[in-house]
Amino acid sequence: MNSYSYSALSTGHGNGHGHGGSGSGSGGFGGADQHNRCCGNRAWCVKDICGIVCVVMTWLLILFAEFVVMRLILLPSNYTLFSTVNMALFQTLAFLAFASHIRTMLSDPGAVPRGNATKEMIEQMGYREGEIFYKCPKCCSIKPERAHHCSVCQRCIRKMDHHCPWVNNCVGENNQKYFVLFTFYIASISVHTLFLVLTQFAECVKNDWRTCSPYSPPTTIFLLLFLTFEGLMFGIFTIIMLATQLTAILNDQTVGTPESMSPRPGRRQLMLWCSLLPQGIEQLKKEEARWAKKSRLKSIQSVFGRFSLAWFSPFTEPSCRTKFSPHFYSV
Repeated sequence: MNSYSYSALSTGHGNGHGHGGSGSGSGGFGGADQHNRCCGNRAWCVKDICGIVCVVMTWLLILFAEFVVMRLILLPSNYTLFSTVNMALFQTLAFLAFASHIRTMLSDPGAVPRGNATKEMIEQMGYREGEIFYKCPKCCSIKPERAHHCSVCQRCIRKMDHHCPWVNNCVGENNQKYFVLFTFYIASISVHTLFLVLTQFAECVKNDWRTCSPYSPPTTIFLLLFLTFEGLMFGIFTIIMLATQLTAILNDQTVGTPESMSPRPGRRQLMLWCSLLPQGIEQLKKEEARWAKKSRLKSIQSVFGRFSLAWFSPFTEPSCRTKFSPHFYSV
């Protein structure tokens, strides 16, 4: 990230990037920016093969859990009340997890429009002679506070937390709530699934493996063991990620990963586990804080809004959002 003064940019200085990004292809101000867009420009969509593969894997694993829980455990159960209650709970959690995942993936995380670092836009934003601002040399955009460039999305993202291949998107100012909900509901499904697997194992051991399942004993054991492995793996990962996210939000930090700053996108999936690091992205880049840190209440409200049941809904947007100049938003 480079810093510039208004006078330096307006005279064309500053590492040769003074007037960069204003030509055709920037998409920021010559019309609707269709970069990372799909569905007729109505939805955000990162066209990354590795991310798409991770998304499909996530859906398949959820569907596998759905199949085993319903077909092997709950539907054949002789205990109607137990089966009905757990079926309703599991389906509710699965639906909310899937909706949170879709919302995280298809929401603009807070992309700064490309190519807005021009003399005309600087004047419209109200910068005065000699005033300092920050510009990204990769996408030629003027960066608000706490915006960082993502090498996968190829955009600067406001309050960027990290890029997560499992949702094929950055986690930023606009979609962090949905990502937190996704980790919360996946963690809840994992714990619930492990409980159901334990009850099914106990039922089969107490009675007969040939009658406790519609499948053969070897198939039943394989399905239950694989579901146990899936539940443990995703449960541990999402619980740690959820705790890390909530801690970062309360401390008004971003989680961040070294990959978020790396110019080598081929390593981004290998760095997924590094997103569990408690350091903020500002700490990883050794940047001094140039913003006033919010209180814990204000920080949580900036992500989820004022407290209500809407906190737990992936279909509502936070009622409290940080105000930015409209020039910092994608158009």
